[in-house]
Amino acid sequence: MAALRRKFGEDYQVVNTNRAATFSAPVKKKRQRFVEKNGRCNVQHGNLGGETSRYLSDLFTTLVDLKWRWNLLIFILTYTIAWLVMASMWWIIAYIRGDLNHGHDSSYTPCVANVYNFPSAFLFFIETEATIGYGYRYITEKCPEGIILFLFQSLLGSIVDAFLIGCMFIKMSQPKKRAETLMFSQDAVISQRDGKLCLMFRVGNLRNSHMVSAQIRCKLIK
Repeated sequence: MAALRRKFGEDYQVVNTNRAATFSAPVKKKRQRFVEKNGRCNVQHGNLGGETSRYLSDLFTTLVDLKWRWNLLIFILTYTIAWLVMASMWWIIAYIRGDLNHGHDSSYTPCVANVYNFPSAFLFFIETEATIGYGYRYITEKCPEGIILFLFQSLLGSIVDAFLIGCMFIKMSQPKKRAETLMFSQDAVISQRDGKLCLMFRVGNLRNSHMVSAQIRCKLIK
């Protein structure tokens, strides 16, 4: 038994002449692949130094490479925090000017009409940012600080929309799931082709749509 194991290794089967007893070597555990069949490389870099700062220096690409759950969480938190901060600034302007005490006074001209508490300030910001424009709440001409804040809000909203919506659009347009319909043969063989020994395997496309300029790259580890 020991001599056979040294000669043939662990992957052998010993069959006894007695039909009642058959011994087989234990099946080896499946080894982890260096490159998955979807093209992802199972290599993680560590202890490089300054990894966090390098990722944050290219924040847009970092957000695109994140998983969907983290993208959606950042998307929701960014908009929620921005809305609350900007609504608080409108409420602070109304509080400093004393508009909250004259909310239902028709003879008083406030900075923003019909803003007399924080919920109304929040609704005014949402109506302005989403360009809904119900016409019930609006900025008056006797509020220069409100006009400046409105300009700042428009510029900041455009930047946030372009950054987050662009990130989501690029992430949705990435063909990562396209690899799910590309099938590789379970086994690879070494055979002669054109007089030379070649490593051969098959790749198939399950979809009817053709792939333009498709390329296959292989990595051989020995």
